[in-house]
Amino acid sequence: MAFIPRKDNRIQLFVCGPTVYDYSHIGHARTYVAFDVIARYLRYKGYDVFYLQNITDIDDKIINRAREVGVSWKEIADRYTKAYFEDVQALRITSVNKYAPATQYIDAILRQVRTLLEKGYAYELDDGIYFDVSRFKNYGKLSGRTVEEAEDTVSRIDEVIGKRNIADFCLWKLLKPGEPYWESELGKGRPGWHIEDTAITETEFGPQYDLHGGAQDLIFPHHEAEIAQMEAASGREPMVKYWLHTGFLKVGGRKMSKSLGNFITIRDALKKWDVDTLRLMLVSTHYRSPINYTEAAMEQAKNSLNYIRGATRAAKKKVDVKKWIEKFVDAMDDDFNTPKVVALLLEMGKRINKTEEDLSPAIYEIGEVLGIDFRLKERPLPAELMTLIKKREELRKQKRWAEADRIREELKKRGILLRDTPEGTEW
Repeated sequence: MAFIPRKDNRIQLFVCGPTVYDYSHIGHARTYVAFDVIARYLRYKGYDVFYLQNITDIDDKIINRAREVGVSWKEIADRYTKAYFEDVQALRITSVNKYAPATQYIDAILRQVRTLLEKGYAYELDDGIYFDVSRFKNYGKLSGRTVEEAEDTVSRIDEVIGKRNIADFCLWKLLKPGEPYWESELGKGRPGWHIEDTAITETEFGPQYDLHGGAQDLIFPHHEAEIAQMEAASGREPMVKYWLHTGFLKVGGRKMSKSLGNFITIRDALKKWDVDTLRLMLVSTHYRSPINYTEAAMEQAKNSLNYIRGATRAAKKKVDVKKWIEKFVDAMDDDFNTPKVVALLLEMGKRINKTEEDLSPAIYEIGEVLGIDFRLKERPLPAELMTLIKKREELRKQKRWAEADRIREELKKRGILLRDTPEGTEW
């Protein structure tokens, strides 16, 4: 499928952001790094990208967490919004133009709810105003699911007696004792989850835009709800021209869960692994595919990173790198095929080691798009490893090749690559 923006070379990209009631985990990192790379690449290709991401800073989960710890909902929302921005910075995510907290769009939310009521797509119950999915004939067109299949969803469904359909969802939740609320002619209350995003995107982009991204588990019912709300309110379709969804992330082959003890926050992951290694591991799998976070996968990413960096040290002969950039563009134009790009980088490293051709300008250029620094980090080796390198040099002088090779392999396992030159051994 050819990618054609709605207006010239301008691209409006919206990605579902976090619900700020806890620290973000590596599943979030997978999604936000993927879209950071996508936005970077679109700009690299010359598109004028406006990347918008919402912050869900009012939600049942936030209210419940506040009750658990005995503070206000606003304190929880502010605390974890701040933590999210710290994580984003640590992950080297720089492509987002605007973060949009839902609580700053209450008037827009109320306008959309009023429009849906006036057009007959919404109805009132004692506890709030609900969207009637049976009135929207194309409900389920993104996921291929029906209203009746709502019961088996893994996402949030409003369980309220009196709804017309199981998949009907709340647009405006009327005040309950002890909960936050906003004054309105619709009654004191707060927004439902789904309406926040369409109010934000309509305000910033209008009723139609180019790209919408998010994790795979948001397709149903969240993204179906967004489509139903916006297209019903505006009378225009499609709301979004292209949808992009990231695959599930597992830890050690299992769904991430605090009860299983395999829940890993972004900040915990970055205490153990540097950001370049983490980003390389994440882009080594296609963004639409499931990904398995393991120690072995991280070690492999670390070794690949060191291999590519180490190869740039051997680059001595100036060459035209145009064909390598063309290969990179071909891979990324194929639905942002980052695994193919990683394979290309390793091929370039191998080529440098074999021919000493200086492909480092292309490697660094690709790295800018991936958000990965492939420049060699010059730092002293521990004395123990320097001793091994010197011992190997002595063994080579004595032509004790087998023993020298064993040391080379041991160092390779520890992320140290050796290159023998007429001037001596480089690492």
